[in-house]
Amino acid sequence: MIRAMLLFILAGLAEIGGGYLIWLWLRSGKPFWVGIIGALIMVFYGIVATRQEFSFGKTYAAYGGVFIVMALLWGWTVDRRFPDIGEWIGAAICLVGVFVMVYKK
Repeated sequence: MIRAMLLFILAGLAEIGGGYLIWLWLRSGKPFWVGIIGALIMVFYGIVATRQEFSFGKTYAAYGGVFIVMALLWGWTVDRRFPDIGEWIGAAICLVGVFVMVYKK
């Protein structure tokens, strides 16, 4: 299960990082090459997700919960916006769902 969590984290960093670069290109006027790098990182994200041992649906459903937490942490560290209590509670609920899906035998 450690491998699964590491893959979820790597996928999350790739998706959020790639998406963030595309966001900067389209919304903040960064150069075109910033968007291209973001798109390449997004392709890497798609490849990383295929390395999970779970089915497609389970992988992407569980990843969604992990992504929510990582997006809050990204916003906190990169955008300097501290999540409010409702966001933390919602993220915790999502993580409980991830554990139920992934660890159910």
